Amino acid sequence: MTDRPNYLPERLALLADLNAARYLTDGLLSGKEDVPAIELNKITEPLPHDDRSRAELAPVRDLIDDALYQFRDDRPTSADAWLAPRLHATLRLTRREAADRRFWNYLGLGVAPDYVVWRHMAATSEGGASRVAARRFQGPAYTQAFARLWWAAELFRDGPDYAPVVTVCGIQDMLNTALRMDMVDHRPTAQAMVRLMERGTVRTGREVNALVAAVNASAATLLYDAVAPDADRDGKPLRHWIEEAESAPAVPRRDLPIGPYEEKTPERSVDVLVDHFAELFAGAPVRGRRAADEETGGGEV
Repeated sequence: MTDRPNYLPERLALLADLNAARYLTDGLLSGKEDVPAIELNKITEPLPHDDRSRAELAPVRDLIDDALYQFRDDRPTSADAWLAPRLHATLRLTRREAADRRFWNYLGLGVAPDYVVWRHMAATSEGGASRVAARRFQGPAYTQAFARLWWAAELFRDGPDYAPVVTVCGIQDMLNTALRMDMVDHRPTAQAMVRLMERGTVRTGREVNALVAAVNASAATLLYDAVAPDADRDGKPLRHWIEEAESAPAVPRRDLPIGPYEEKTPERSVDVLVDHFAELFAGAPVRGRRAADEETGGGEV
């Protein structure tokens, strides 16, 4: 199985798409080879900022090592809900920084290719040998192994509260589907969907997919930000949180970390959308729901 890089520099870096593609070999994607770490680090680019604490590689690698150890006997998908908020709080990125694919290319290939292989190794559709899809190392934000976790934490945290992120990452279909939709950038929309999951209204992957599809379709005719306005976003708490990285301790492993002290999502707006989304979901087609209703005596008489 692909191992931890045998060379890790002191600082994180950027790795361009063309350079990253050179290392996506069959051996790596099948988990049989390691990434040639020294060679890879010769073609990286420095981070655009000079914040020493945010550029340190060791805290990120230590966090990933802890995830690998803690979930070594569990299903790899179980690690997502634990790692997402802690990765977000460790990196302390702006959205502009997080939109740079080169950063995630480097995390996937230069910092933790062993984690990517462990987490995303899957059997091929033809039933052949297991492989990791190349997009888990180098891909869009909703598929790349670490970018998807960071963006899930960014879009579903409620100000400083990462608890909604844990809920979202508990169902893989929420990560796989919702992150592709622009609507989750509207905080009341994101939090309303989380609330339905917390209440048990939406519990399975199929139900999540039905909810997301219904909410997305409704957004074409109903402006969610008009009926459920968000609070005005102030950039100062985020900037202050990023500046605090210099003196911040390592993120806690047992308790959830605390994010930027931004104002939480307006409760009234969330309540409005919870009611609306519950109605949408009640009428949404969910594969297998009719059969389940018939078995349990549910459904319309």
